[in-house]
Amino acid sequence: MKIGIIGLPGSGKTTIFEALTHNITGHKGETRIGTIKVPDKRVDILSNMYKPKKTIYAQVAYFLPGFQGQGKEPAKDYNVWNEVRDCDALIHVVRNFGGYGFENHDPYNDFFNLDQEMILADLVVVEKRLERIELEKQRHKKIDQEEVALLTECQKNLENEIPLRKNPDFASAPALKGFAFVSANPMLVLFNNEDDDDSLPNLKDITSKESCMIIRGKLEQELAHISDEETEDFLSEFNITASAMDRVISRSYELQGLISFFTVGEDEVKAWTINKGTQAVDAAGVIHTDIKKGFIRAEVVLYDDLINAGTYHEARKKGTVRLEGKTYEVQDGDIINFRFNV
Repeated sequence: MKIGIIGLPGSGKTTIFEALTHNITGHKGETRIGTIKVPDKRVDILSNMYKPKKTIYAQVAYFLPGFQGQGKEPAKDYNVWNEVRDCDALIHVVRNFGGYGFENHDPYNDFFNLDQEMILADLVVVEKRLERIELEKQRHKKIDQEEVALLTECQKNLENEIPLRKNPDFASAPALKGFAFVSANPMLVLFNNEDDDDSLPNLKDITSKESCMIIRGKLEQELAHISDEETEDFLSEFNITASAMDRVISRSYELQGLISFFTVGEDEVKAWTINKGTQAVDAAGVIHTDIKKGFIRAEVVLYDDLINAGTYHEARKKGTVRLEGKTYEVQDGDIINFRFNV
């Protein structure tokens, strides 16, 4: 999973990147990427139970592009959005703090200025493609009518200043997949607050329509720099219930409809990330195409049932280990052993 961090200059994107990744190397304005393990106590407990040779957590990569959105004359800058088009989701950092040397903060306009840049970037892509299709028509080439219909609907939405993420059909349509529309990405709005402010701003036009949370960026950046021994006292002093990394990952999974299932054994305990609603045969394909190809059955036990039983053998005796077919929808926390033959 790759998540792009965007925001206007001065919003604190670099501060947030460092708070999330604990990566403090790099220079201002340069492209940076930090890959971290997704904290999951279930993996820790399963690893302690099986004592495997390897324990592998799910991973998330935070991407900080080296451009600065300007909020002025965005048409000139639309190509910079190509840097985040391959991201699975976006974090939009919005400045909600003041201080010496800063202009008065205006989170409402800051949010909509950058959102409009994304909308314009996608509109340019749509219009260019529709122009190309029109030329192909004139040359009597075969036209994909579904693509034309979808692009026309996208154009209407974008011209009405509606980001494509508001219509999930656009984001998931196979005919539009190659366009990687930036405004179609799931987006978490992260208000970067003052150290002593742990409340969402009173901006219902944003908070009621977008997935939003607050972060006290400077505090969280400091947390990334201190030792594990000091972390608990720091969290308690500033009334932080969990680190920014934990909270943002949790919301990112929720925003994208992601869940985790596990494979376990003496060789390896591993967490796998899939979309909610994924069928067992497709989950098998996440591990290896051969497993999907030769799928026979999925042997499934719920994480809680395994922990309550104490061992896999006991879970079997209690009847909580079951066999499922190809169409079984994998649930968060399922522990699966795939039976297959190729």
